[in-house]
Parts: sequence; structure tokens; C-alpha cells
Amino acid sequence: MGKKIVIVGGVAGGASTAARLRRLDEEAEIIIMEKGDHISFANCGLPYHIGGVIKEREKLLVQTPESMEARFNIDVRVRNEVVRIDRDKKEIKVRDLNKNEIYCESYDFLILSPGAEPIKPPIDGVDFPNVFTLRNIPDTDNINEFISKNNPDRAVVVGGGFIGLEMAENLQERGLKVSLVEMAPQVMGNMDYEMAAMIHNHLREQGIDLHLNDGIASVNRKGGKTVVVLQSGREIETDLVIMAIGVRPSTKLAREAGLEIGESGGIKVNEYLQTSDRYIYAIGDAIEVIHLVTGQSVLIPLAGPANKQGRIVANIISGKSDKYKGTQGTAVARVFNLTVASTGASEKLLKKAGRDYLVSYTVSKNHAGYYPGAKPMTIKLLFTPDRGVVLGAQIVGYEGVDKRIDLLATAVRHEMTVYDLQELELAYAPPFGSAKDPVNMAGYTASNILDGLVEVVYWDDINNLDKNTILLDVREEVETQIGSINGSVNIPLNSLRERLDELDKDKDIIVYCAMGLRGYIGYRILKQHGFKKVKNLSGGYKLYKAVQDDKSEEINTAGYQELNLTSNPGAGRKAGEEISREMSSNRVKLDACGLQCPGPIMQVYHKMEELKDGDILEVTASDPGFLRDVEAWCDNTGNTLVDKEKQGDVYKAVIKKGRGFKVENNTSSEDTVATSKGKTMVVFSGELDKAIASFIIANGAASMGNKVTMFFTFWGLNILRKDRAVNTKKGFMEKMFGKMMPRGSKKLPLSKMNMMGLGPRMIRKVMEGKGVDSLESLIKQARENGVNMVACQMSMDVMGIKKEELIDGVEVGGVASFLGAADKSNMSLFI
Repeated sequence: MGKKIVIVGGVAGGASTAARLRRLDEEAEIIIMEKGDHISFANCGLPYHIGGVIKEREKLLVQTPESMEARFNIDVRVRNEVVRIDRDKKEIKVRDLNKNEIYCESYDFLILSPGAEPIKPPIDGVDFPNVFTLRNIPDTDNINEFISKNNPDRAVVVGGGFIGLEMAENLQERGLKVSLVEMAPQVMGNMDYEMAAMIHNHLREQGIDLHLNDGIASVNRKGGKTVVVLQSGREIETDLVIMAIGVRPSTKLAREAGLEIGESGGIKVNEYLQTSDRYIYAIGDAIEVIHLVTGQSVLIPLAGPANKQGRIVANIISGKSDKYKGTQGTAVARVFNLTVASTGASEKLLKKAGRDYLVSYTVSKNHAGYYPGAKPMTIKLLFTPDRGVVLGAQIVGYEGVDKRIDLLATAVRHEMTVYDLQELELAYAPPFGSAKDPVNMAGYTASNILDGLVEVVYWDDINNLDKNTILLDVREEVETQIGSINGSVNIPLNSLRERLDELDKDKDIIVYCAMGLRGYIGYRILKQHGFKKVKNLSGGYKLYKAVQDDKSEEINTAGYQELNLTSNPGAGRKAGEEISREMSSNRVKLDACGLQCPGPIMQVYHKMEELKDGDILEVTASDPGFLRDVEAWCDNTGNTLVDKEKQGDVYKAVIKKGRGFKVENNTSSEDTVATSKGKTMVVFSGELDKAIASFIIANGAASMGNKVTMFFTFWGLNILRKDRAVNTKKGFMEKMFGKMMPRGSKKLPLSKMNMMGLGPRMIRKVMEGKGVDSLESLIKQARENGVNMVACQMSMDVMGIKKEELIDGVEVGGVASFLGAADKSNMSLFI
């Protein structure tokens, strides 16, 4: 007679244990006790059945009791709930829910796989008939039935974990307007904040009403409507509520049997998955596991580890030597068309464990950039500061994220180093990867940090920098029109060697580009030309901007509504087409597909230079970040974004050159006036007193939190000239203009009482005696205060002034740059 093994609970862990046991031991008596109707179902697929992606309910059923019994000769008892364990008798008490009878069953070995149960907070209204949790097939049926019968318009999803995000997407797929509420500062607690910030921005772009740092307080009824009340007091009217706060391990049976419970709240097991009773094993979501990297006791409810644990227990009971070495928490999820994944330890876990670590960020394409459809992915790598052992990784991207996280999960499992990542020989063909795979690139970048080839700063260091630090933006000038870090100096990478004299070797310099690679090259150039205090911004401007956007919630949900093709396909398209037909005499198409950032914007910039005011440019691109970039570019260059939409894997923007009409949005003119704090001024004069007045006003406005733009044209350009000659190539007339005009702020005349130059010297002396800052000090303060100083390109061309002759921190732009800033300001001056 073989061993008698009773398994409490099916699904991933229990069903896997039973199947493995039978494959190893044909004589064993195996019984599965399952209180529900189903012993093995795909609970990870439940949200996608609700969304209609998985249309047939039966496909969620991995195994039925009948198929399990037929194939494996296993006694499967559904709707049989184990209510008590008698460890002395090695017996369990079972309630047959079909017959409502109690009976006892003996065992030689007992395996507990009860799983976890959804958390329902103790708040008013949690038991309303339109408030649901999602954990099993009956929950799915109830939600589907409610939606079909009631045809709801709005839903609130509480919780930003895997189930919460998947439910938000799939409810929107069903046509509902979705609000997502998360009590923590971020969704996806397995990720670090800056990586989650990209998810937040993406959710807003898709039209999700996102509420962070705000938990649910109650569910009320007001005037026949359901209202979710948040802890902040905010109220959200809804038709449907999904509680996806999380799960807790089902330990009631184990506790009542006197089995040891771990500090984290799960059933405590050893490396052989034995409980404190040698004849009782426990697996799956109910147990406390050891984190593979930190060595701490944690709860990680994932299907993959549960299946492996079931196999290991079956091996051990069948006499095979085996043990469970720990869980590393590898996970991947889809958030609309974004893919997010993690493995190993996050920064949060490493800090909690007191572990030393280093961080690197890389942005790579999922396959060769020249092959159509390449999309970016951001990889965060955590590694030890001594040997570079990989401790964890997180990825946010679009395609190919899954296979990269699996590679990095392998690296974590086998304690590989960042140098090992460099040496991985991975499959390459243009449609599938690159000769230097994103995982290779992550290894190269991390090893450069370890080897001292680059010093880095991170996104959260930037806002705490000393004001004397130079922020050097090495992107192309057109890229800065999308946005830049306040106070930056722009010297494109390809011009850096020729313009090194514009930088102060005694100052700290932070180099940055869009994603980090050009910044690293710029760093190496500076270091090898005698600059000692240089660092590169890891992750570049894109990562920094993602965090800033999330913190300020600059992305307007309504403004991106047309991206949500399921609930509002092509919103705004008809209106945009009518406007463009009325006002455009010329319509031009531009195909920027296959180009990666900043390629599409560069193409837009050059094409717009060829067009006349009022012309319409229709652009298609495959870069997922294009729509966000083009909106910022239009705002900053004085052009009009008529329409934008996503068509499959292609992103389309319709742009009108110049400003000619106001595009309607959901923000009233009163709101715009109330929230606009910009100040703009045209500095036409090149006289000392007027220049001083201009900068005093600019610094005062900046100190009050205003975004200030100063547009220098004609004689005002002399204020910005360097006080020394710069060797540039000029024609005869340009040289004559240069000699006749004052060279820099120290040579400016007074508008009155100039007295052959004596007046300016007198007024400077008086200012010094009165403790008033000099013009040069005021200019320096303006740079430090983030005042945007723009030199008029047309005036520079007329007067023969080259950009190299201007002081640091000055941008060159056209009148559209000024008008774009003026549109966002509530005051414009002409001086």
C-alpha cells in the first residue's frame, strides 16, 4: 500500500503537486480537497476575460476534476472544505458543501495549498452589491453579469497592483470610464518610484483618472448614485467598484492547528517546505518565503514559485533529494501597450535590508533601430559595488521586455556579474534584437560605473544641485524645444570639442542628453580635456522628465483622450480636420516611421522650416514617445497641434504652422488665466539702465515662482555678447557691425547722460556704493533662477552675431519661441 497524501487546495500549487506525485509514484493514494468548484484555473487571465480579450470562459479552466481524475488517477473532491487538522491523529475534518455533511479523512502527509484571499477593508459600503473583488471564476462571473445587466458607465478600481492595473485596462476595454485609486505614492509596489512614474504618465495618457497617495474611506449612496469617498475627502461618482487592494495569506487552518506563522504573516516553512509539523508541508501564496537576494522573510504571491514549490514537495515526499532556495519575485505585466517587469531586489528592498548597491539606467531599442518598429525600453540595474553582482532589475518598455527580464532573472538566480552580462552571446537579427542587446548594454553601462570610466548622478539629485553647478545639455538644439532642465546650457555633442572654452573648468558640470549615451560620450570628452568635476545624468532627460511630469501631473488626461481607442476612438479628429480644411492652403505629409527619438522631431523641425504659416503637416511615427514630444515641441515653438491619435502601432500628429486659432479643450479660459504665471519680455534696447531694469524685473518675477522668458532682439543682443573677442568666420559687413557695437554688458551706454562713457561708470560706482547688484551679477542670478534667455536668430543674422559670441546659458530661437512663451504668460513687456 502506498503513501496517502492529502492536498488542501488546487490551482497552481496543489494541482502541480498532485500531478508530479503521480508521475513519480503510481501506488500513492492522492486526494485533492478544494472548497471551490474548480481545481485548476488561470487566475492571471481573469481580468482579460472580463475585458473580452479571452472570450471563452472555458479557456480559463486548465484542468477539470474529471480530466485530472482520468489522466492521473487522483481523487478530486471539489466543494469539500477542510475545516480542522488533528495533528495527533494525522486526520482532517472536512465539510462536504454539496451534502452539508462533516466527515474525517486520514493522511500520511498533508500539503497545505490554501492560497490567499483578497483584502476587503473594514469600511462602510464594502458589501454593496456593485462592489466586487476578483480572485476566482465565480468573482469573474459576478462582475461580467453585473456589467451585462446594468451597462455601467464608470468604474473605480481600488489598488494599483497587478490585478488593479489589469482591471483598469480591461474595464476601459469594455467602454467604462475608469478611476484608479492607490493609497501608496505609486502603483506597482515591486518597482521603484521613478520607474513607476513612467507607468503613471502612461495611465493618464490612456485616459485613466489616477489618484495616488489617497486611499478609500467609504462607499456611500447619494441620490440613488454610488459615491466612493477617498481619505482626502474627494468624492468619485461611480457605477461599479473593484477592490484590488491586495491579498493576504489564508492561514486560518494552519493557525488553528498550531502551526508556526512567520513574521510576515505567512505559514512558516523550512527549505524543504515543511511546516513546524514534519508531516505537513505548505506551498504557494499562503507561505512565507526567503527572498533570494536579501535573505529576508517575505510574502511573494506568484504562480511561478507556487508551481515550483509543488514540484519540490512532490520530489521530497517521493524520496528525491530537493529543496527550495528562495523566491526572487520575477514578474511582468501589461499596462495598455506598455510592458513593465521586475526581478530580484528593488532599491526599496535593498535599503530596508541594509545592503550596499549601485544603480545604472539604460535606454535601448527592442531590436535594431534601423529596422521598422523599434521601440525603447528603460532598464534599471542594481548591482553590488565590489564585484558588480546583479541584485535586481526593472524594465519599462513596449516590446521585448519579457525576454530581457528573463535573462536578468537568470543573472540574479546564478549571481552573475555585470561583466557576465557584457559577455552574453544572444541571438541577433534586425527584427528580433541588436548586435549589442539591451542586456549587453546594461552590462556595459554598469561596468563603466564600476571601472571608474564615468561618475553619475541620478534624477533625484538634480533639484538639489548647487546653483554654481553647470547643467550641460548635449542634445541637438531642436531637442531642447521639447523641454530641458531649468538653467541648462546647450552645447550639442558634435560641437562640444570646439566650444570647450565656454565652460568653466573650476565648476561642477553635470552632462545630460535624452537617454544617457550622448551624455556619457560628452563626459569622456570633458574628462580627457582637463575637466575634473564632471558627472553624467544616468537615464538622461527622459527619465528626469517622467518623474517631473508625474510629480506635477502635467499630463492632462482629457488632452490624451483620443489615445484611448476603445472608449473614444479618434476624439477630436473631425474638429481638427474641419479647422485644417478651412485654414490651410497647403497640406504636407511626413513619414517618420522607423526613426527613433529625436529623429521624428528633427524631421518635423526641418519640414516645418519649409512650410508657410497656416500650412498643415501630417506626421506619422512609430516612436511611442512621439505624441508627447510633439505636443511639447508645438507648445514651445509657437505651432499648433491640431490633432493626435494612435492608429495601431503608428502615431499620427496633425500640426498647423504658427498660431491661428484656439483649439478647444476642457480647461476654461478663466482657469488658464488663473493658473498662468509666466512672464515674457522683449529686450530691444542695448542701453545699460534699461538692461538693468529688465533683469531686476526678470529676477523678481522668477523669485516669485514665475517662468520667465527674455527675448533679446537687435540692440538688446549686445547685452548677451561676451566681453572678449571670439574667433568666428564673418563677412566684411558683419565684422564692421561687430566693431561698431558694444562688446558685452560692461560696454553698454546709458540712455540719458551717457557723457562719452563717463555716465555708465558713474552709475556703476553709485550702484556699488548702495549695495545694488551689477548688471553682470543680475545676469548670473537670472541664469541661476532659471530665466530663459533667448537670442533672436533673425536679428543675429542681420547684425552678424554668432552664437559662439554669446554668454553661457543663452538659447537661440525665432519669434515663434517668444510667442509660445507669451501664450503661457499673463504679462509681456517691451523694453
